[in-house]
Amino acid sequence: MNTAIMIIVVLVGIGAFFGVVLALADKKFAMEVNPLIQEVEEVLPKGQCGACGFAGCAKYAEAVVEQEDVPPDLCVPGKAAVAAKVAELTGKKAGASVPRYAHLKCRGTRTAAVMAARYEGVPDCAAAKLVQGGPKGCKYGCIGFGNCVRACPFGALSMGEDGLPVVDKSICTGCGKCVSTCPQALLVLQTFDAPVQVECSSHDKGPAARKLCKNACIGCGLCMRSCTHGAIRLDRFVAVVDTEKCRDCEEPVCLAKCPTKAISQMIGVRAAEKTA
Repeated sequence: MNTAIMIIVVLVGIGAFFGVVLALADKKFAMEVNPLIQEVEEVLPKGQCGACGFAGCAKYAEAVVEQEDVPPDLCVPGKAAVAAKVAELTGKKAGASVPRYAHLKCRGTRTAAVMAARYEGVPDCAAAKLVQGGPKGCKYGCIGFGNCVRACPFGALSMGEDGLPVVDKSICTGCGKCVSTCPQALLVLQTFDAPVQVECSSHDKGPAARKLCKNACIGCGLCMRSCTHGAIRLDRFVAVVDTEKCRDCEEPVCLAKCPTKAISQMIGVRAAEKTA
């Protein structure tokens, strides 16, 4: 009994000793944190998206305060408002930012796309792709298990009833987290002033693409030849819009010419920009 008590006393004593040693060491070697770093971090949106190029908001706050060459406008989700606040706190100059949102370049819905197989594995796009490129016949289309939805730190994406992710442009910050998550590379960051976009990414030849998805671009080139601004080209059997050349036509001819309606007008985008 006495032996057990002695062991307990010794262990408590050792614990207390090391506790005091650690407390003294912490006090002696503690590093002073620049209070400005905390002020900058507080104005950041806390999405931890990494769009700034740093591992989270805290790291960016530290870098923009302590490193002269780190600009104050790297926070993509914060847009111009946050950039202005960070610039004011750090005494740096913020550049002009162009608002963007995530756009899905696929319309392979449940009713439009042909299913080639039944997938019963882990409900994950990357995992499904490992099994013969996914369950859809079109191996370029959205697999539909919502990796992008789960990756969005701002809740701007949701899965639609048709099996494709839906982007809420009024919430989307353009951080690009979903873009890097999609194993099919179907999500792109789109500027709010782009009038039209091709909503297909299939590189199959026309007949094969149409057979696998009735909404597919068949690479016929009618849109390209009808565009008076030279904003459309063909890249491996799929049309691509150059947003730098594309103009806001009153009645885009490319939309009327497309036989599968694979080109869509970005309706409501400008209204979303005003609320962003």
